[in-house]
Amino acid sequence: MAKPEGWRLNPASYPVHDSMQTRFQDLDLNGHLNNVAFAALFESGRVLMNRRVRRFDEQPANERTMVAAVEINYLAEGHFPDPVDLATGIGRIGTSSWSIVQAMFQKGRCIATCDTVVVCRTDGAAKPLRAGMVAELEANLAHPAD
Repeated sequence: MAKPEGWRLNPASYPVHDSMQTRFQDLDLNGHLNNVAFAALFESGRVLMNRRVRRFDEQPANERTMVAAVEINYLAEGHFPDPVDLATGIGRIGTSSWSIVQAMFQKGRCIATCDTVVVCRTDGAAKPLRAGMVAELEANLAHPAD
């Protein structure tokens, strides 16, 4: 797995930030956050981002999204009881899919990154994203901080 680009390790590169509390049950036998905890924390941040982009009151009943791929890079150990700060943004916008890029920080240090591909299907088939959705995705693009 390739090391993340340097800009991915800077919280200022992401438009959305959420703080989440770690839990004692998230620990592995060595006393570190386990891989399932990392995945669950990233998932929570991803769901919050998707809710911003796909406003439920505006989405057609026949439109569904699904995760097609998730890649997590574990960069350092995470610890309980310290909270984590999730930085989230949109990485790429395709015709019927987009990627969400995230970084997890604890005490100011990046401990993991996550890339997720989300596919949108309408009536069970890939169709171009709605213009309103594309506008929301574009408004939440992640990019190298100046």
